Amino acid sequence: MLPTVNYYLAPSSPWTYLGHQRFTQILNARGINVRLIPVDLGGKVFPATGGLPVGQRSAQRQAYRLLELRRFSDHLGMPLNLKPKYFPVSADLAAKLIIVVQAKLGQNKAMQMLAGILGSVWVREEDIADPEQLKVNLKKLELDTRFVEQTDEPWVQEEYDRNTMQAIEHGVFGSPSYVLNGEIFWGQDRLDFLDSRLKEIAIN
Repeated sequence: MLPTVNYYLAPSSPWTYLGHQRFTQILNARGINVRLIPVDLGGKVFPATGGLPVGQRSAQRQAYRLLELRRFSDHLGMPLNLKPKYFPVSADLAAKLIIVVQAKLGQNKAMQMLAGILGSVWVREEDIADPEQLKVNLKKLELDTRFVEQTDEPWVQEEYDRNTMQAIEHGVFGSPSYVLNGEIFWGQDRLDFLDSRLKEIAIN
C-alpha cells in the first residue's frame, strides 16, 4: 500500500509557493499519495503554537524573511514578488475552495488548484480573497466556477476547522508542513529529507 503524505498548508504562504512544484515532482517520481490539508494558519494555528503573523514580528525577523525569500527565489529560479500587492490577504476562501476541489475531483486537481492560487499571490499579484479571482483560477483549469459558491456549505467550514485542530494536535505550526507516518517535515527546505524518507520506505 502506497504511503500518504499529509500536506498541511496555507494557500497564501510564500514558502508553500516555493516548495509546491518540487513537492509535486517528488510525489510523481515516488508514486506517493497526498492529502491536502488547508488550515487557518494566522487565525488559529499561530496563536496556539506561538507563531506571529508577519506584520507582528520584529523588524529584524521581517527583514531576514525578505532576504531568505529572495535567496530561495534566486536559487530555485522561481519568480516571486517580495511584497505583492495583495499580502497579507485572507486565505480562508481559497483554503475552502481547495477543500471543495479535492472532495469533488481528487488530489491531482486540488494540487493544480493550489498551484494556481499560490501563483496568484506571489507571481501575478492577484487577490485570492476575491471570489471572482478564484473563478478565474478555476476557468484556467477548465473547472466549474460554481465550486466557489460551494465553499459556503457547512461541511466545508467543518472540514476547515477540523483540519486546523488536527494540525495543532499533531504538532504542526507552519506552512508548508509535510507529515509522513507522523513525522513532520516543516518548510520547503526540508523536502530533501522528506524525499530521503520516502526512498527508505520504497526500499523496505
